[in-house]
Amino acid sequence: MIGVLDSGLGGLTFLKEFSDALPGYSFVYLGDNARAPYGNKSQEIIYKYTRQGVEFLFDKGCELIIIACNTASSEPLKKIQQEFLLEKYPDKNVLGVIVPTVEGAMQSINYNSKKNKIGIIGTKATMESKSYDQEFKKLSPKVEIYKKATPLLVPLIEEGWLDRRETKMILRYYLRDLKNNKVNTLILGCTHYPVLHKTIQGIVGSQINVADAPKAVALRLKDYLTRHPERDEKIEKKRKRIFYTTDDKKRFASIGQRFYKAPIKKVEKINLEQ
Repeated sequence: MIGVLDSGLGGLTFLKEFSDALPGYSFVYLGDNARAPYGNKSQEIIYKYTRQGVEFLFDKGCELIIIACNTASSEPLKKIQQEFLLEKYPDKNVLGVIVPTVEGAMQSINYNSKKNKIGIIGTKATMESKSYDQEFKKLSPKVEIYKKATPLLVPLIEEGWLDRRETKMILRYYLRDLKNNKVNTLILGCTHYPVLHKTIQGIVGSQINVADAPKAVALRLKDYLTRHPERDEKIEKKRKRIFYTTDDKKRFASIGQRFYKAPIKKVEKINLEQ
């Protein structure tokens, strides 16, 4: 099975694209809703929570895990890959969403232009990690990065305030500086934000490309499995979709279907602190 780990519900937008790209595969989703959001916590705590989630999913039989959380896909992921996996699960792998999101966004970049300006919005922890900056600079030293921490969006999205006037007002405030800096491409650097993709595109206008991170990551996951047949053959392909949460399971199913765009019939509540 393939595990998908997120701090809350936002990773369900990625699971939807993974399911569309790889319909025959079995997926296990874990939302750590009880401790969300991760973005306002220390790197030490984020790593601890991420490690607990990864261990839980491996114990459930996952061969590969996608950390569908930008905050955990920055510094904590590096530590997971370079230390935790080598020590406890050397035959398995954990991937993040930042690198494939950057690779997908770069497809819209004009390499001959002198003004490739990338805007990024996300949690405070993601913006402070500079992970996006580093990945973009690896692919093109010409890009200019403009970032904006947007801490109010995750709580609003988790409450289901997608079409509320207050949410749109806050979005306009957050996006104002990026529009004024005339960015060409906007990265939604949090797995929750794709549910606001159309709203954000409407605010920034057609002159700014709002990258579709879930689709980009799904395409690169499919490519990864093609390039690693030895890992692909170990992954269960029984079309299962299993959901876990660390908080209220009824709320997870009710609100989660807005992200997953399909009914979520069964959810199990678990405790990662045990």
